[in-house]
Amino acid sequence: MTNRSATMSSPVGTLTVVANDTAVVAIRWDTESDDRHPDAHNPVDRSLGDVVPCDDISSHPVLAAAIAQLDEYFAGTRTDFDLPLEPIGTDFQRQAWEQLAAIPFGETITYGEQAVRMGDRNKMRAVGAANGKNPIPIVVPCHRVVGADGKLTGFAGGIDNKAWLLDHEFRVRAGA
Repeated sequence: MTNRSATMSSPVGTLTVVANDTAVVAIRWDTESDDRHPDAHNPVDRSLGDVVPCDDISSHPVLAAAIAQLDEYFAGTRTDFDLPLEPIGTDFQRQAWEQLAAIPFGETITYGEQAVRMGDRNKMRAVGAANGKNPIPIVVPCHRVVGADGKLTGFAGGIDNKAWLLDHEFRVRAGA
C-alpha cells in the first residue's frame, strides 16, 4: 500500500503527516530517528510501506483534514481532534495509545496512572515503551504523560517540544 505525506510548519518544528486513503497512520517530527517507527523486520510490526509526498493536499481529504486540524490546534482553536486514525503497533501498544487519547486536553497523568488505567501498575515501563512508539503524536497525546514526580520525560519530538505543547494546552485551557 502506498501512503501519502504532507509536511507542515508548526511552532514545534516541521511535521510530516502520513496517511493512507482512509486514515492518518503517522505524524513524524523532522528531528526524530527511524527507530521509533515500526520495524519491517519484526513480525509483530507492519511497515508504513511506501510513502509518497502529496503535491496537492486538497486532493487527499485525510491529509487536508489532518493539516487543518493541526493548524487549529496550534492556533488554540481546537482542543479535540476528529480524524480517522490507524496507528500501526502491537495490541498492547494500541491499548496504550487508546489510553493516551482519553487524557483530556490540558491535563497530564503519570506513566503509573496510565498503567493502572490499563489494568496493571506493574506495566509502567512497558507503557512508557509503548508511548515512545506512538506513531501519531500530538493527535494521540503522549506529551500529556509525565514522570511520577511531575517532571517531563522522554518524548520523540524532544523535551522542549513536550514542554511547549503542555504550556500551549495549559494557556488555551486557561483562556490566556
